[in-house]
Amino acid sequence: MGSGTRTHDSRDLRDAFRRWRALRPFWGGLLLALGGAEILLTEKASLKVVLHIGMQGLAGYLLPAVMLLCGLLILFNPAQRLFYSLLGILVSLGSWVTSNLGGFFVGLLLGAVGSCLAFGWLPDQEPRRRRPRRERAREGRGGGIQPPTGLPAHLEKQ
Repeated sequence: MGSGTRTHDSRDLRDAFRRWRALRPFWGGLLLALGGAEILLTEKASLKVVLHIGMQGLAGYLLPAVMLLCGLLILFNPAQRLFYSLLGILVSLGSWVTSNLGGFFVGLLLGAVGSCLAFGWLPDQEPRRRRPRRERAREGRGGGIQPPTGLPAHLEKQ
């Protein structure tokens, strides 16, 4: 096998991954799972760093584990994304009280943003295509902002 075959194989894998990613709320599920993982990792911080342990530590481990699970379920079962994203935002906000202020705000924010992205994802929407730079630059040079027509009378006098 030559290097050309290897490049072709990696291109096929990349295209297959892009098709798989387009069929689900990928970034929402990934951010929610990363938020849960980050909170779980901050639970292992030393006691000098830990600000709040929570209710005997059980909820401190349970809520981020549910966040991580919801993120993975959004990735692998996108048909139920609405339920998982709602559960994910509730658990993310609950981690504020139980898990070191939501993993020092980082896990809380990752979970909240990921849940919102998953909730707002539309399954039947066509993937966006990037426009070439030349086309974007041509549009930027050519027109700019056009003045509105039919201004109100008090603005036309000025």
